[in-house]
Amino acid sequence: MTVPVLDKQELEFEVRAKELVAAMTLEEKASQMVYNSPAIPRLGIPSYNWWNEALHGVARAGVATMFPQAIGLAATFDEDLLRQVAEIVSTEARAKFHEFQRKGDHGIYKGLTFWSPNINIFRDPRWGRGHETFGEDPYLTGRLGVAYIKGLQGDHPRYLKVAACAKHFAVHSGPEAARHSFNAVVSPKDLRETYLPAFKECVQTANVEAVMGAYNRVNDEPCCGSHMLLQQILRTEWKFTGHVVSDCWAIKDFHENHGVTRTAPESVALALHNGCDLNCGNMYLNLLIAQQEGLVSEEEITAAVVRLMTTRMKLGLFDEDSQVPYATIPYEKNACREHRNFAVEVARKSLVLLKNDSQLLPLDHQKIKSIAVIGPNADSREALIGNYYGTPPRYVTVLEGIRSALPAETVVYYAQGCHLVKDRVEHLAEKRDRFAEAIAAAERADVVVLCLGLDGSIEGEEGDVSNEYAGGDKPNLNLPGLQQELLEAIYRTGKSVILVLLAGSALSVAWADEHIPAIVQAWYPGAEGGEAIAGLIFGDYSPSGKLPVTFYRTTEELPDFDDYTMDNRTYRYMKQDALYPFGYGLSYTSFAYSELQVSPTEFSGDQNIFCTVAVKNTGAYDGEETVQLYIRDAEASVKVPQWELKGVKKVQLLPGETKVVSWKITPRQFALINDEGACMLEPGNFEIFVGGSQPDKRSRTLTGQQVKKTVIKLSGEVRVLEY
Repeated sequence: MTVPVLDKQELEFEVRAKELVAAMTLEEKASQMVYNSPAIPRLGIPSYNWWNEALHGVARAGVATMFPQAIGLAATFDEDLLRQVAEIVSTEARAKFHEFQRKGDHGIYKGLTFWSPNINIFRDPRWGRGHETFGEDPYLTGRLGVAYIKGLQGDHPRYLKVAACAKHFAVHSGPEAARHSFNAVVSPKDLRETYLPAFKECVQTANVEAVMGAYNRVNDEPCCGSHMLLQQILRTEWKFTGHVVSDCWAIKDFHENHGVTRTAPESVALALHNGCDLNCGNMYLNLLIAQQEGLVSEEEITAAVVRLMTTRMKLGLFDEDSQVPYATIPYEKNACREHRNFAVEVARKSLVLLKNDSQLLPLDHQKIKSIAVIGPNADSREALIGNYYGTPPRYVTVLEGIRSALPAETVVYYAQGCHLVKDRVEHLAEKRDRFAEAIAAAERADVVVLCLGLDGSIEGEEGDVSNEYAGGDKPNLNLPGLQQELLEAIYRTGKSVILVLLAGSALSVAWADEHIPAIVQAWYPGAEGGEAIAGLIFGDYSPSGKLPVTFYRTTEELPDFDDYTMDNRTYRYMKQDALYPFGYGLSYTSFAYSELQVSPTEFSGDQNIFCTVAVKNTGAYDGEETVQLYIRDAEASVKVPQWELKGVKKVQLLPGETKVVSWKITPRQFALINDEGACMLEPGNFEIFVGGSQPDKRSRTLTGQQVKKTVIKLSGEVRVLEY
């Protein structure tokens, strides 16, 4: 059989895909439903490997620009910036793909279908994969997810630049060690209020091409075979038309771990029935057996393969390069100096200044005669990269960044201090074998930069990390190993200490908050992140990052890790004061807010509200402010978040400069989700808060500022809105 000659310019991709799939045998169709799809030479179909990653740069495929880990990107609170990051990532993806194709390399991690971004909600700081996400807030996660997807997929009217994938659908955030058998029990309210909104945004606003299911069950259904998630919500309610891919080897969990099926053919039938088109794994090799046993139909297989071939058509994989605009991107764009410089700029915007007593920072590098850079993360490349990373052409650790920033005559002392998690660095040594060296270095320095925290080897994905923790999750929020002991020992030298935390999640550093004058949260800042950290320390720019997660004081205040209710979780529902709140971050300059206005002040639920505020830079440094808008339903009939982020604007201001920031707030943003999961717009008073932080008491204490507040009234009857 030969494929009919098609007019590629006239026929739409789905029509072409249907024609192509119609020419396949049943065996050939089934072969295309695994991630490593083989070639079908008689139809001119090359082999294609669907598995690729681009969490913060093209991953696992050799040299590429490495941006800060996703949680660091989230700390920028900047949609435009994330879109620019993703545009660079997709440019490098195309440059690499076409060069690999010319060399005949069709292997894993070499395609154009990227299983990014991860838009799960970082509901519990113990989760090892939380640093892959955009934080704990549904609104921020949705906005940043949309921006990243749009940057990846491009804006060409015909072709996708690359195909993005929103993962892991849904209600997935640990525990990692139990993810293959765990059942996340979630209420309709929490499902619709917390766990689904970002996915909905990615599907309906960003038009994401793919969605990946999660490993766990949700309310007894495995996510990759969930009728509720994949059929009722994704396909029917949200009208998703792209393809669904399983998480890797998740379908075998149906019978091996979840126990919802008995055999492999039954498992693949459950997944296919509910719309899982592509199997990352090998379970779909059982599709022909399932079809022979009457568990699935050829029509179901055909529909899935049509969706998969449509994606490949959209990527231009069946067209001549001359027709696909992205095919001309030269290989030289990959990891070029322009892209790497931008990655450092993004790292600068991701860093969060948590504490700065007596304006210790920035340091004057002309006055510093000696400095000690100490800690297990001071000269660590692993602390720069997070997970799902590529190979950068150059690394700059914190130590290297500080050395480069200082005059040659400045003495830089370095000591590792301790191992990241063990009680000694050298295997045969005694405990604390690097303490004496670290104390000696501190004693001889004018100031100490102490680099502590975590890295991707001890917080990450089950199966990817080898550590003392269970499956990559953290047992608590403490600094691991001897790090707290080292911190206190360095403090006792009497020298001014700047604590730099390199970690992808919140740590409980209450002792440091009480004793250490300056603290910086640096996340995993990317390959050359040490340059950005040094720039913050020496005042090359004013920090502007904000926390996309809550820093709790202790795990004791948190619910059980496997409890998926949102009660007492995240800033939206927590009962105690945070150590450092969501949305918090200091600057070297100061900002004043005035003239908060909303119009109209009373509305009936069928019109938009317009909000403006004036922001002035009242300090001595150029600065970028993250203007945050929160809404509180003051008279809700059910339990609702104490307030919710509903708007973010970034504004760059010179000293003394004022700019007016504005938002359009839709009626949907005032709606609540009731206990049955319905979206309701209830009459009553709503409070609107605008400022550089949340309106919580702890943020007021830390910043010394009260956010602006106004009240708006919604009149009329209760309305049921479309979710």
